[in-house]
Amino acid sequence: MTSLALSVLLALASAVCYAAGAILQEHVAATTPRLASAPLRRGSWWAAVTLNGAGAALHVIALAYGPLSVVQPLGALTIVFALPMAAVFVRRPVGASGWRGALLATVGLAGLLSLTGSSRAQALTERQGLWLIVVTVAGIVVLAGAARLLRAPGIRSVLLATAAGAAFGVSSVFTKNVAVEWTWDAWQDALPGLVMIGLLASSGVLLSQASYRGAGLASPLATATVVNPVVATAVGLAALGEHFRHGTPGTLLALLAALVASTGLVMLTVHNVEAEAAATAGAGAEEKAGTGTGVGAGPGAGAGAGDEAATGVGPAARAEAAATAVEGPDAPGHDGHGAVVGGGGGGPEVPEGPGGPGRHEGHQGHEGHQGPGGLDGPPAPGRSLRRPRPIPHQPTAGDDPGPRLPDCGEAVLQHHV
Repeated sequence: MTSLALSVLLALASAVCYAAGAILQEHVAATTPRLASAPLRRGSWWAAVTLNGAGAALHVIALAYGPLSVVQPLGALTIVFALPMAAVFVRRPVGASGWRGALLATVGLAGLLSLTGSSRAQALTERQGLWLIVVTVAGIVVLAGAARLLRAPGIRSVLLATAAGAAFGVSSVFTKNVAVEWTWDAWQDALPGLVMIGLLASSGVLLSQASYRGAGLASPLATATVVNPVVATAVGLAALGEHFRHGTPGTLLALLAALVASTGLVMLTVHNVEAEAAATAGAGAEEKAGTGTGVGAGPGAGAGAGDEAATGVGPAARAEAAATAVEGPDAPGHDGHGAVVGGGGGGPEVPEGPGGPGRHEGHQGHEGHQGPGGLDGPPAPGRSLRRPRPIPHQPTAGDDPGPRLPDCGEAVLQHHV
């Protein structure tokens, strides 16, 4: 078996491990309470960590045996493999757009692989490594600065995702460089490369996280997924002696295959994001429906809803009417002796009697509102629940209202006093 074939097999195994780990992580996140330590108690979470670690180790070994222009694009097959695996293991439906994206990505990557020529493993020189660091840092600073100055969230997200993809791609370049030069007798020589790998990978994580702010998930994720292998492949062709077969025509065909694969990866990314959004929306709708069914299901809930639909008066209006009935003698709409003036249901005005203005016979104000539907009926729709307080009659020295019987409320108070 040639080193190229071995690197391809290792890269494919790495992509399968990454895809399985991602599916397990998603399953744990969906079935575990939202506690920081909750996933640690699940065996499936530790299995996902193991699979991700195995995928990273296989990817590094593949970079040691094969060209960067092959191994790095094959890493994008994680999205392609995750599609049928999720359909089989977690019963996630795959739409037509998902299958089209998977087909385009597979065809494009297969074309890129068929046009890649075998080459001897080559590491960066010290001068090339220094220039690569300078150009990468300068590019990331320019992209991040431009994103900070721009206020449009879409453009800002694409710029930050481009910087994140470049950081991840160059991190893979230094990973290959360390894998090629590594010797156990002189491991100290690989420390600068290991430091750069850590810094670039950390920067990529922070930049990708910032790219999701205010722009959703599809656009930045698709941008970083495409930029990562493009940058790594460009560095491999320019600095590591890698090449495509058949000269210039082969290079043009490889670029076309890369474009087809990038289109498929973008379609897959958008499909996955839309599927996750639909699943989240469905879960939220079910939770709302369950909450709405449980609230107000006690005895009398249906009657209250029926009264409200029939009269057109909501709970706030009923509460205001109740407050009007019990506010006391100083509230607007009372005559100062505990009687309600004018009813509540739009009945006719009661003329002044000897006991004061607006008094109902039989003290109906204390028994309830006299509405169109009879005693204690609901107030008529569209009518005000309060009446303006009439100006009480001010007796003069010449007026002699004569003796009167105490009101209901007054009788009760006098009895207690």
